[in-house]
Amino acid sequence: MGMKKIIIIPLLLALLITPISWGADFVKGLAAYESGDYATALLEWTPLAEQGNVSAQYNLGLMYVRQGVIQDYKRAFQWYTKAAEQGLAEAQINLGLMYYNGTGIPQNYKRAEKWYIRSAEQGHGKAQNNLGLMYENGRGFLQDYKKALRWYALAAKQGVDIAQYTRCYVRLW
Repeated sequence: MGMKKIIIIPLLLALLITPISWGADFVKGLAAYESGDYATALLEWTPLAEQGNVSAQYNLGLMYVRQGVIQDYKRAFQWYTKAAEQGLAEAQINLGLMYYNGTGIPQNYKRAEKWYIRSAEQGHGKAQNNLGLMYENGRGFLQDYKKALRWYALAAKQGVDIAQYTRCYVRLW
């Protein structure tokens, strides 16, 4: 999924579930971000994120991980956590990835599983695939091929290519 698609999904959510004044500032921040004016995007999104705008929180997390500001995994973690706690599936999987890989925080497979499950239960295919991988390899708990196959099957239905292949592989066991 491209960067623009990742940002546009939360944008649509923001416009649907937040007050109109937030939407206008968010859009200004989005336009700035897309034009490479990261300082303006940061200025527009930070107050919105502090007020609880889930899309602004998520996008600030992305900025602190990927581009636009000096990379700061602790700040990314803070913003992802706020957005994830509000139920944003993209933030939940990113938080799960941070815990799984130990990116800027101590590695913790149980917490990774928790956030992957929250995202996967919303139909996020990559989170479903990641859970399949965790159960197949026994990351943080005993191997469970039955659970792995279940999550891979769900991810495959979402069109996650690797899950379609892995699902066949796990069945061989």
